[in-house]
Amino acid sequence: MRFEKPIRTPWNDFSDVLIHAKESAVKQHVDYAAAKAGDVAAARRLVESVLNEHVIDLLRQRTTGMNPLIASVHAYEAEGINRIPAVVAEVLAESMGLRAEESVVQTNRTGHTGAGGYHRLAHPALFGGDVEDGRPYLLVDDFVGQGGTLANLRGFIESQGGSVVLTTTLTGKPFSAKLCPSATTLYALRAKHDEQLEIWWKDAFGYGFDFLTESEARYLERADSAELIRDRVLAAR
Repeated sequence: MRFEKPIRTPWNDFSDVLIHAKESAVKQHVDYAAAKAGDVAAARRLVESVLNEHVIDLLRQRTTGMNPLIASVHAYEAEGINRIPAVVAEVLAESMGLRAEESVVQTNRTGHTGAGGYHRLAHPALFGGDVEDGRPYLLVDDFVGQGGTLANLRGFIESQGGSVVLTTTLTGKPFSAKLCPSATTLYALRAKHDEQLEIWWKDAFGYGFDFLTESEARYLERADSAELIRDRVLAAR
């Protein structure tokens, strides 16, 4: 089976993800399951009840004068099309006086919800659509775990001439907010596993360790061996 590789671009000290709410506040919300399965009204009630005004103010401050388009992840879940990211984008657009665009979409089904780390790595989200050349973008998703989906959406948009200035999610792991991998983490990853792993990774995914997210790099660094990483990724595929 042919494996389509995601596109990633250099991090260049990219800003951390701005997270609106704790996981418990989102995932235990009465409307969460319906919103995740595609109910737009439920998604609207969920988003409006947990969006953080302080985070919205930070988004306003950090995009002053930029007029970015808001692009969201249109993810296909087992239960249906996850409407939460698109509704987050709509509500933010209304609040910030911006435009939520729908021309960039996810082109594959990944099954990330509830999946383990190797499954997430082996099944990257891919994107397609029209990007406005030279236009800044603010990226939105409902959850950040390893950060790979945001990294791939950013890579696609920037490869098509756009520029991604910020990312925000409704919820996520606080330690996953850092997308740009630290020098310390990259050093530890390369010191633990032989250089052949990075060569294999670049061949398999199209990018080297510098393009991983911080959480992805830490996940790989914790693995017992390079052989285990290769075996688990191939098995997950």
